[in-house]
Amino acid sequence: MADSVRIEREGAVGRLVFDRPGANNAMDAASAAALHEGAVELASDDDVRCLVFTGVGGVFNTGADLTTLEGDERDEPAIGSLAASLHEFVETLAGAPKPVVCGVNGVVAGGGIGTALVGDIVIMSTSARFQFAYPAIGLSADGGSSYFLPRLVGLRDAQRIALRNEPVGASEAEELGLVTETVPDSEFDERLATEAETLAAGPTQAYAETKALLQTSFDHGLGEQLDREADRIAGLTTTDDYEAGYEAFFGSGSAYFSGE
Repeated sequence: MADSVRIEREGAVGRLVFDRPGANNAMDAASAAALHEGAVELASDDDVRCLVFTGVGGVFNTGADLTTLEGDERDEPAIGSLAASLHEFVETLAGAPKPVVCGVNGVVAGGGIGTALVGDIVIMSTSARFQFAYPAIGLSADGGSSYFLPRLVGLRDAQRIALRNEPVGASEAEELGLVTETVPDSEFDERLATEAETLAAGPTQAYAETKALLQTSFDHGLGEQLDREADRIAGLTTTDDYEAGYEAFFGSGSAYFSGE
C-alpha cells in the first residue's frame, strides 16, 4: 500500500487516513489504488464494525493530482485509470456491510466530493468547504458526485453547485443536506471519534441491512421495497444482536450488541 494511505485500528473502529499533504491530498494513480485497497481491507474485516475515512493536514481530498498529467489528449488513459480506482473505492465504501463515517476536515474538491458524500454519516469541520472544480479545468463529474449530489440536495441545487462551481461552506452544506452535521475545528477529532465508537457498538448486521435498503430504495417501487424490508427484518431475528436487543427491551439497562 502506498505511503499516502494509512490504516489505523482502535477497538472495533477502522480508520482509513489519506495522508498526502505535500500534494494537498490530491490523488495520483498509486494513492487512488491504495485507497481502494485499504477500503477493501477494512470493509471485509469482521472485527471492524465502523469504518472512518478522513484526511490529514486540514485537507480532505482534492481530487486528481493535476501535476501528474500533461493537459491534453495524452491524459485519456491516465484519467481513465485513476477514475477506475476512485470508483472502485467509492463503491467499496457504499457497499461496506457496516456504517461508514466520513470526516471532512478541510477542502473537498473534484473527485474528492464523491469520497465524502458516500459516507452514511458525514461530519464536517466548520472551516471546510466543497468545491466542484471540474468546470475550471474543462472536465465533467466523476467519483460519484453526479450520483450523490442530486439524491442529497435535489436536482436544482445539484445543477447550481456543479455548473456555477461556487464553493459550498460548512453551514450551507449542512443546510442543504450534503453533510450530517458540522462541528468547530477544535471539536472535530473528538466528535468524529465519538460518532465512530457509538456506531461500532451498535447492531452491525442491522445497520448493514438498513444501509442497503436505503441505498437501493430509489430503484424499486413501494411493493417491491416492502417485500425486501420484510425479508431483511425477518432474517435478522436469527442474530445475537436481535436477542440482546429483545432482552434489553423487556429488562433493564441497554443492550450489548456483539455485531453477530
